[in-house]
Amino acid sequence: MAHRGLTFGIFLAPFHRLGENPTLAMDRDIELIQWLDHLGYDEAWIGEHHSAGWELIADPGLIIAAAAEKTRHIKLGSGVTSLPYHHPLMVAQRWVQLDHMTRGRAMLGCGPGALTSDAYMLGIEPATQRPRMLEAMDAIMRLLKMEEPVTMKTDWFEMRDARLHLAPYSDPHFDIAVASTITPFGMIAAGTHGVGVLSIGAGLPGGPEALAKQWQIAEDAAKKAGKTISRKKWRVVVNAHIAEDDQQALDEVRKGERNETVTYFEDTLGRPPGRAENPLADGVKMGTTLVGSPETVIKGIKRLLEYSDGGFGGILFRAHEWANREQTMRSYELFARYVMPVFQGSLDPIANSNAWAKENRKQVFGATPEAVKRAFTDFGHAVPEEFRSRTIGARDS
Repeated sequence: MAHRGLTFGIFLAPFHRLGENPTLAMDRDIELIQWLDHLGYDEAWIGEHHSAGWELIADPGLIIAAAAEKTRHIKLGSGVTSLPYHHPLMVAQRWVQLDHMTRGRAMLGCGPGALTSDAYMLGIEPATQRPRMLEAMDAIMRLLKMEEPVTMKTDWFEMRDARLHLAPYSDPHFDIAVASTITPFGMIAAGTHGVGVLSIGAGLPGGPEALAKQWQIAEDAAKKAGKTISRKKWRVVVNAHIAEDDQQALDEVRKGERNETVTYFEDTLGRPPGRAENPLADGVKMGTTLVGSPETVIKGIKRLLEYSDGGFGGILFRAHEWANREQTMRSYELFARYVMPVFQGSLDPIANSNAWAKENRKQVFGATPEAVKRAFTDFGHAVPEEFRSRTIGARDS
């Protein structure tokens, strides 16, 4: 029962290769969320991007609203809302509305904006993105308290006696998390406000080894701000693909991964800092890219938990289309059937019950044949021959 309560979901940027119908790609994103809801996954975080051709969703709130109508249980968050691109009052108002529309299943993920090309088109200097995110987040948290009107003036937004005109559906408000890569920034922001973390950098070289130190940064920031921060709200984002055996899993994703890495991360983005030459091979070797059989993936998750030095609350798969549609859907199903239960504590009671029944079968089940015989004789009926032979055999044994 050591890992009972671990949650599972996806971080849906999304990544759709060039040359495909974008309308159908977004349809597949919603279809995937529906499939995950059916399989019992806990969360789906949807990204916001405005350029570079691969990550097609401009407004995660629209996907959340659409997916909420077609799902029942899965929670839906922005992964993430780029706060410097939006007035904080508008962000707060929109997410309060989504909180109501989803009956408490909406989550707000916060970040400074991942694509420099987005900020460039908006006339935002990259050096200002992180400070602006902190200013926006401070405004949003003050608005959600609903204690008093908020007046703020920065060099990029102003609020005068601002207040929410609708209280959140959730008490006290919807879940909030901050994206964290390899710098201390995200952890400090999360700790300062006592909210959750999306550790996107866990799958980068050196990411797993840095998990414990990263969490300590968050705890130190929370203590400094007089807040508390919970490991239960800490999600670790990794690449994954599951098949019946390790070789099959690798064969299914190798071509698609190469296409994504070369076409998007190298040719388009110029390979962001920290990205390996062959992330698939290196990640599998390190055990941080969870490609393989269910048994291999279980070992990988346990290794990540060890690296964290105290555990985390959830695993998020970076949703990709390295494999074809059928293989991708099958991967999520295999994980739900054979990996999730290991970390949810649902297998131990079943195994214990089975072991108890085996150990005590003569004592517990030995009286069954006699009980069947009595069900006939007590009511004046002869015991059928097939039951008579079973009764004798069971009594003799």
